[in-house]
Amino acid sequence: MEHFKQNIKPIISSKQVAIEKVLIEALPYIREFEGKTFVVKYGGAAMTDENLKSAFAQNVTLLRKVGINVVLVHGGGKEITGLAEKLGLKTEFRQGRRVTDADMINAVQMTLAGKLNQDIVRLISSHGGKAVGVSGLDADLITAKQFRNQNGSDLGFVGEVTEVNTNYIDLLCQAGLIPVIAPIGSDEKGQIYNINADDAASSIAISLKAEKLIYVSDVVGIYADNHILRTVQKKDAAELIESGVVTGGMIPKVLSAFRTLDAGVKKVHLIDGSFAHSLLLEIFTNDGVGTQFVISDDRFYSFNDND
Repeated sequence: MEHFKQNIKPIISSKQVAIEKVLIEALPYIREFEGKTFVVKYGGAAMTDENLKSAFAQNVTLLRKVGINVVLVHGGGKEITGLAEKLGLKTEFRQGRRVTDADMINAVQMTLAGKLNQDIVRLISSHGGKAVGVSGLDADLITAKQFRNQNGSDLGFVGEVTEVNTNYIDLLCQAGLIPVIAPIGSDEKGQIYNINADDAASSIAISLKAEKLIYVSDVVGIYADNHILRTVQKKDAAELIESGVVTGGMIPKVLSAFRTLDAGVKKVHLIDGSFAHSLLLEIFTNDGVGTQFVISDDRFYSFNDND
């Protein structure tokens, strides 16, 4: 009987092999990124679909558990519009930004710094993460000034970031917490401003000198010739725009990505949050699932082409 046992070989399925491959691929990334800071902008379907919300919370928790400092900045445009409708407020956008009067800024604050923020904290906590909800108003986390469109038009209480209290964020990270930041800020007079979540995440990443800025949205990345471009270098960006590969709302995202890189952030990633665990797959596998933006090849990490 003992001889029979010794000759039994385990039956390993292709699924188990695939899992093993992913785990082995992940190890060098875990070593490389331990103690580093990732800023993640959270938006799109990953914020609305219950299964995707749960998967995202698991992903963020795992990143923190393996020693990565995760700073989460969330959007909430649909939720703001929904509350505005209930309050009888008119919603208007100009060049992609919400016109924000005194009544609308109250709706923005109630939505972003209220239930929405706390729901994200609760979900992360339910998966074993230690999250803390804050807004840009806490400890002067985000100082802002009024934003002006290129044509100089007044959008009301729409702001742009002028300063980030990185000491406060660092304290939270050092305590093992995941800051969940609502993108509102105030000026020296105490006026509150509605801040675009993409812009807030970029400013926070730059101020923290983050390793990565990751945009989780409903965009798969830069798509060309029937495939996703896994890496876009700065020298290629203008050509992609001029050739029409990058169009419409993707143009400001690409330009913003390279402004962020120019300011010192190592890499910017654009990934599709509409399928589960895309965050982990982008960070911990060789192929990734979205598009990463880099200054040039010499800024790549040594152990592979997509980290």
